[in-house]
Amino acid sequence: MTQALPKVIIHGGAGSSHGHKDRLVALREDLHSIVMQVYSKAAAGASARDCVVLGCQLMEDSPQYNAGYGSVLQSDGQVRMSAGLMDGEAQRFSGIINVSRVRHPIDLAAYLQPFPDRVLSDLGAAELAREMGLPPFDPITDLRLKEWMAERANNFQSTMAGVVAEAVEVPAGSESRRGTIGVVVLDTNGHLAAGTSTGGKGLERLGRVSDSATVAGNYANSVAAVSCTGIGEDIIDECLAARIVVRVTDGMAMATALEKSFAEATEHGRDFGAIALSQRGEIAWGKTSEVLIAAYHTGEVVGDTLELNSGTLTGVV
Repeated sequence: MTQALPKVIIHGGAGSSHGHKDRLVALREDLHSIVMQVYSKAAAGASARDCVVLGCQLMEDSPQYNAGYGSVLQSDGQVRMSAGLMDGEAQRFSGIINVSRVRHPIDLAAYLQPFPDRVLSDLGAAELAREMGLPPFDPITDLRLKEWMAERANNFQSTMAGVVAEAVEVPAGSESRRGTIGVVVLDTNGHLAAGTSTGGKGLERLGRVSDSATVAGNYANSVAAVSCTGIGEDIIDECLAARIVVRVTDGMAMATALEKSFAEATEHGRDFGAIALSQRGEIAWGKTSEVLIAAYHTGEVVGDTLELNSGTLTGVV
């Protein structure tokens, strides 16, 4: 079998601002480092699914993103995280919803892949963490706690937290950044996988379920794979990831599928972004928000979406 050139694309949120200029530099360095590590694993012959898990772990370890360590706090001051993983070769989805006190939510989603019950919520997630022997881990950073306390002092006027962590104080009521992290990989065997992990939107009602552990926010098959970021309810309303994958599977070009899906989303007033790969090796992204925080590796060069024109809805390389 002729080996395919692997491809990788990752995202770290969507919204209306990167924050300060030095924030842009820090994000680019972090995104490029992670995407290169994931690509190196893929180039060494690892499966798309294993590469996706690595990429999610790396981003869950970075306090810059709203996933794992550095997740936003919910309205009661607790962190509850969700993650989804889909193996496109097996067309098998697994997910974890509102899990607490674990380092890598994506690990629980990956562990569930071979089982018949593959999507677990809070109580089941806690029991699974104990079954896996995972040590308790506190994902709350000082910055996230400070953000939550500022919101509390402001009587929780915001509907969500700022999701990309700022190194400087963010005024209470700021809603300019939101999203999740996600990784999509095409491996050397031509197989696809997608993974998505999030701390939620922050300040949400207890029990709220994000899109990340649903096929609206994370979906893959043998033809295409998509991970989404942004307002989870908007992503669910559009069934965005599955919609794009189905269109590509039915014969629509990746660029056309993205253009059509994001044009529809714009008409509906949605606020989100998505990254995608096709089995043909097309690396793609789309956004209705001003900013999509994403980086990719073509097999030859590393690029990102950090300074794209705010009017650009989609892109393919």
